[in-house]
Amino acid sequence: MADPEAIFRSFLHARRLKLTDERAAILRAAPRFNRPFEAEELLIMLRELNERVSKATVYRTLKHLVDAQLLKQVVFGANKQSHYEWAADGRGHDHLVDMDSGKIVPFNNAEIVRLRDEIARSMGFSAVSHRFQIIGKRSAKP
Repeated sequence: MADPEAIFRSFLHARRLKLTDERAAILRAAPRFNRPFEAEELLIMLRELNERVSKATVYRTLKHLVDAQLLKQVVFGANKQSHYEWAADGRGHDHLVDMDSGKIVPFNNAEIVRLRDEIARSMGFSAVSHRFQIIGKRSAKP
């Protein structure tokens, strides 16, 4: 896996942009989340780390990180709130969303990947990625 900073620097350079201190701070902070996070949560983390980054810069940089394929943008729940996940490590997973609490539970299931590949192949495609989200209510017994 290539260095995320090098990937982002190259991405920005191709668009005649620079890796500013603010963008670098966002790039360093994003992978610290071990779950999907919202832009506001990232902003709070940056402030706790004493990084001076504006809200507008956070939102713009998140879009750049998604476009550079270092982050994945995922939308959860009825409010369609965007969340972000570190994607540079290449580990894919799916999500279970609790309708009552809004809690997002990531999970892996090889059968889903197998079925995805089988469906794509049967239709003349080669699967590259997928998004799978289960929305449900917690039952009394897991």
